[in-house]
Amino acid sequence: MSSTKSKRIRVRNSPLRAHTWKAVSVADRVRLNQHVFALDLFHAWAQLAVHVPLPSLVALGDSIITAMARQPSLAKGRDAVGIHRDFVAFADGLSSFNGKTACMRAMALMMPNVDSPKESECRLTLQCHGIPRPVVNYMVPGMSFKSGAPMSLDMAWPEYRVGIEYDGDQHRTDKAQWRRDQEKRDRLRARGWVVFAVTASNFADDSARADLAFSVARQLALRGMEFGFRVVAMTVEQLAVLQGG
Repeated sequence: MSSTKSKRIRVRNSPLRAHTWKAVSVADRVRLNQHVFALDLFHAWAQLAVHVPLPSLVALGDSIITAMARQPSLAKGRDAVGIHRDFVAFADGLSSFNGKTACMRAMALMMPNVDSPKESECRLTLQCHGIPRPVVNYMVPGMSFKSGAPMSLDMAWPEYRVGIEYDGDQHRTDKAQWRRDQEKRDRLRARGWVVFAVTASNFADDSARADLAFSVARQLALRGMEFGFRVVAMTVEQLAVLQGG
């Protein structure tokens, strides 16, 4: 990585590829070993803007915020909301480069406290069908497990008591996790919540995504939420523009 083309080092017959990044001088460099340095996560994310589709850039940004919040050495006293705020300021402050438009569009859709890329995908799917943005990693007031740990939902619209849980493979194969999930959902449903358990099959294709979005939208509408549902989803790029990106 170098700041200008003239400083690039090329090695013949090497799998390594030289890149230029004019903001390298202001990036925090992370030492991997005595010979190798890497750019900090914000700058690495911005560089990928021209190499990955917008939904992936959003999911990666969500993951970076969560990962940094969980590492005290990276968080530096900030919570996920503070890191998200600094991330937005970073992207906005970058001078013009080929991927800046994609970065700003991704910033309009990224959120703090997202636990997995699949949760990012689910959120974007629903928003592209016109469903308002949910609260992520929502702690349900007054609800806890027998152990005393608070109960949370991956995504929720608390006013309407509608929630979503994304179930990866471990939710099916780990018996303790499965029992914990059932306890939580049974108790929430007894309190009047509608809880959707979502898996990778719900994102298999456009039809599966539309079916999920319709089911969630129907429950929200039945409980009094007013919004413009889209039978045919807008693109993530269109959603970003709509959100001000």
